[in-house]
This record gives sequence, C-alpha cells and structure tokens, in this order.
Amino acid sequence: MPNKDNDMGTTALSLHGIFPPIPTPFTDDGEVAYEELAANLARWNQYALTGYIVLGSNGEGVYLNAAEKVRVLEAARAAIPNGKLLVAGTGCESTRETIALTRQAAQVGADVALVLTPHYYDGKMTPDALVHHFHAVAEGSPIPVLLYNMPRNTHVDMDAATILRASHHPNIVGIKDSGGNVTKVGDTVRQVEPGFQVLAGSASFLFPFLTMGAVGGVLALANIAPDKCLEIYTLYKTGKWEEAAALQRKMIPVNTAVTARFGVAGLKATLDMLGYYGGPPRSPLLALNDTERQALREILVAGGVLQ
Repeated sequence: MPNKDNDMGTTALSLHGIFPPIPTPFTDDGEVAYEELAANLARWNQYALTGYIVLGSNGEGVYLNAAEKVRVLEAARAAIPNGKLLVAGTGCESTRETIALTRQAAQVGADVALVLTPHYYDGKMTPDALVHHFHAVAEGSPIPVLLYNMPRNTHVDMDAATILRASHHPNIVGIKDSGGNVTKVGDTVRQVEPGFQVLAGSASFLFPFLTMGAVGGVLALANIAPDKCLEIYTLYKTGKWEEAAALQRKMIPVNTAVTARFGVAGLKATLDMLGYYGGPPRSPLLALNDTERQALREILVAGGVLQ
C-alpha cells in the first residue's frame, strides 16, 4: 500500500510500481462516459497496480474543459479503492491555471498532481522558466507534485540539471520521464536526493529505466496488459533480469502499436477488443479505420495480449 503524508515538506509518498495512464471514455457524440470509466476501473482494480494516472496524455486531458476535468477526477476517485493512488494530470499552460486545477484535484481526493511542462512558447521554456513554474505550483499545491517530461508531444525536454534544480522543492516528489533517454535518467538518479522518484513514461523502456534506478512506470501498455507490465517489474525486483529483458523485448511491438503508431485511438480500440470500454477518441482525433484495426489486432495476437 502506498505511504503518503501530504503535509508540505514532510511528504513520504511511495510511487514504486506500475501505473496505467487511463483513457477518458467518450460516447459516440463526444460526451464523457462516466459509467464506463467506473466499469473499466473496476476491472483494473483486480490487478496489483500502484495507482492510476487520470487526465494524462492518454486521457486526452487537453481536450477536456475545466469542469469536465473535475468531474472525471471525481468519478475516478469514487471508483479507485483505498491503497491505490489517484495521480491527477493538472498541467496547464499558465502557472496560475495549473495551481487552480491542482487545488481542485486535491479537493476531490487526488493524491498526487502530475504537472506537464508548459510548452506553447517552447523556445522560452528555459531552465529558469521551468524551475520557476514548477516551484510555484509545488508551493501552491496541497498535494505532492510529480513532474512530467514528454518531449515527443511538447518539444520541451528537461535535462538532468533542470530536473535536479526542480527537485529541491520539498513538495516535488519525482518525475515521469517519457523521453526514453537512459543516460539522462541514470544521471538524474545519481544527482538527486534519495527520496526523489523516477518513473519510466513508456513500457518500451521500462526495464532499462529500472536498471538505472527508476522505481516503476507510467505505461500505456498497462491499460491493456497490466499482467505483462507487472511481470516485468516483478522479475526485475526479484533479480530475474534475463526473463525481464525477454518479456520487455516481446512487449515492444505491442507498446509501439498503442503509442507511437496508432496512439490513443489504437489504445481505445484495443480496450474494445479486450472487453473493456474504449470507445472513440474526442475530435479532432479520429478512430481507426478497418485496415488499421486489423493490423492492430494482428500485433496484439502476436504479442499474446489478444487471443
């Protein structure tokens, strides 16, 4: 069970383990499907997942308005049992809006705020600007803050030195790094204080990140193959590195299919195939066509995710 104490400066929060960044389900007319969200969580709750990322990149958080975000967090909190963390994606472009959403997330019971790097003015997101932003959010947040580095989408990539500077705030407890730079992660872990926790942001590099000192992962793959992700993590923790690496290699094509190749629409299509509710993405994202769906199915079968 995760340990947490949300008094700023005395935070002792364990992020060890596997977190799926869950999709936000929508109806065919684009409304949030709250009952389906609860039903999906009921199935995921059967696995030994540490918690859930709600309103992250796979949650299409950028396509929800502020009121919808709060309602999604409320629905998720009601469906997530004690002992599993609710990590709320609260990163917005402005510091003021990020703090406001983070406080609302805390009010509805979020345990941690996941704060994406601001990026619209990417050329001005210097180390000084990013550290100023994250420290202001951490200062204004009643819950611990987890940094979120997602350079493929934001075109802003925090280096180890910037992460180190940001980590000095006592209410910043770690980082989800989706960049995949193993050397940078190793350098980050080498420099930060022991309590600062690094999470792999993709199943494609879970095992190598663990070997460099990451404590777990936020993995799109964990939505559709939580057992496989947990197995990699457990094999690593029990010293069975060759088996962990072999399973890691087997899962790479499946993970690529539901991330870089087909994206959120592919992840949702896979959930539908597995008996969860995936549903359509929200416009302007498009659902998969029949050819894409068939290609995805073949990858899932080859990877042992779908019979």
